[in-house]
Amino acid sequence: MDKSVRREHVLREIHGLLASNGFETSGIYERSCFDLMARRKLLLLLLKVLVNIDGINSLQAHEIKTIAHTFIASPLLVGVKSKTEYLEEDVVYERHGIPVVAPETFRNMVVDGEYPEIIADRGGYYVHIDGETLRRVREEYNLSLKDLADLAHVSRKTIYKYENGLARASPETAMILEQILDIRITLSIDIFGAPEREDIEIKPSGKLADIGFGMIETRKTPFDALAKELKLDSTVITNLEKERDPRTLKRMAIPLRDLSLVSGSDSVFIIDNPRIKENLEGIPVIKSWEINDMESSREFLKAIAERKDYN
Repeated sequence: MDKSVRREHVLREIHGLLASNGFETSGIYERSCFDLMARRKLLLLLLKVLVNIDGINSLQAHEIKTIAHTFIASPLLVGVKSKTEYLEEDVVYERHGIPVVAPETFRNMVVDGEYPEIIADRGGYYVHIDGETLRRVREEYNLSLKDLADLAHVSRKTIYKYENGLARASPETAMILEQILDIRITLSIDIFGAPEREDIEIKPSGKLADIGFGMIETRKTPFDALAKELKLDSTVITNLEKERDPRTLKRMAIPLRDLSLVSGSDSVFIIDNPRIKENLEGIPVIKSWEINDMESSREFLKAIAERKDYN
């Protein structure tokens, strides 16, 4: 099957799956570093669909992670295969610090709430052990570390590491331990959990810097930048003055409006064209000379609230 058709097919299926399972979904932005954004209650996902998961490079991954962390979203890649083989179901892979799952695994998480337990890493497959449960049940059976180690054909030191969260286990060893103790001790991987926060380069940017904003520049997104209010920790999706004609600006307003509604963030055009009034296709317009007269970020955010019309 043609690669582009296959990717489009998977992407449309993922979009439909989310929409039919309680997610509010954005449009699909195939020319962006991410393909779509989706929200269900407090969970916000930033998704990229790939045929070959090795097709993403470190720069693309960095931008996805930067955007995800700015929105407090969970970044996720859904892929079909690696260079040499198809991805296995119920296994979590990783590329450049972003978790990767196969489409069927993603479906199980969204529809059934079933999360994978196995991690694919260098050297093979691994699982995380619930060390507290392992220790408690071992003691209930009056087994020493050595007793359990001998039964599982591992070292005493290995059991100690499992109980203290210092080592992962192979799926085979975990299965043996579960059979011996007659209890589940492997932990599911909550890929949809809150992502770890990373240091993000937030640059001062002209007039916005004077009223408390930093700018997170983006290269391959449906917007120009993310303005981050440093004290209130609010994010504004921003398109900047680049001498675009009104027709182009109207087209750009569509994804701004779309992503604002899904992410729960404000969006704004910062442009100087005097012919464009205070609102463009529902997106607030603020002129640079207006920012000169503002004394705080609150004034800027208030102007956005007064001028937006997402209905």
